[in-house]
Amino acid sequence: MSHAATDPTYPPERYPYGRPERYHLHHVHMFASDVDATIAFYQRWFDAHVAWDGGYAGARNVFLKIGLGAMHLYDQAPRDLGRNAVHHLGIQVVGLEDLYARMEQAGLDLRNPIRVTGGSKYFMLAAPDNVLLELFEPGAGREPEARAYYGFDA
Repeated sequence: MSHAATDPTYPPERYPYGRPERYHLHHVHMFASDVDATIAFYQRWFDAHVAWDGGYAGARNVFLKIGLGAMHLYDQAPRDLGRNAVHHLGIQVVGLEDLYARMEQAGLDLRNPIRVTGGSKYFMLAAPDNVLLELFEPGAGREPEARAYYGFDA
């Protein structure tokens, strides 16, 4: 059974970008040893703009938009040269609890429960080849600029 189409269980305001899909590859999250220099690089060469800059999960996070795509930056040096500066891929979800329950029922290794931070919810999961995924659903109480960044009307 495909869960990609709009599910009437969820109200329309939970769907971002005016689209019916429940899942959107949203961003790559990178470590940055000098976050301001990293921002300047992507602004100069790729017309990036800062959509949000603030504290999240214990560190400064900067959300950049590059065209339709997105990049999040941790204000921290890369921890593991094996993964280089890429920390995870972010997939925006409608119905995060449902996805978590279905993954749990399927026997996937969910090491942590869903976390709630600033009204948003997320959990992390190792995909094949140990690619780290952040599966998240932005909360209705997020700042207007962050809500717009996630595809909701500001």
